Amino acid sequence: MPKALNKSNRRAIPANSRNANAAWQIQTAKARFSEVFRMARTEGPQRITRQGKEAVVMISDEQYDRLIAKSRQPKSIVQFFRQSPLYGVELDLERDKDAGRDIEL
Repeated sequence: MPKALNKSNRRAIPANSRNANAAWQIQTAKARFSEVFRMARTEGPQRITRQGKEAVVMISDEQYDRLIAKSRQPKSIVQFFRQSPLYGVELDLERDKDAGRDIEL
């Protein structure tokens, strides 16, 4: 990955570390974990690579919760009812026999 020098501290940083699609080499991510962590929370997912291949993506807790919530959504109405906390509960659905009422016409 190309690197650029940060003039304020002269340390090498990923050239694209200021955007949401930043990719960090694992060595750089370990050395600058706090910055990677902060950027994952404020700017979006941060990719961490090993030997030039994608390895992991660091995301904020809020993004993770949204992803997990989506994966828990039922695929069909049948699955929805099977996942209900009331699944298997016996309900008394029998009604009283009502013969109706007598009316004059």
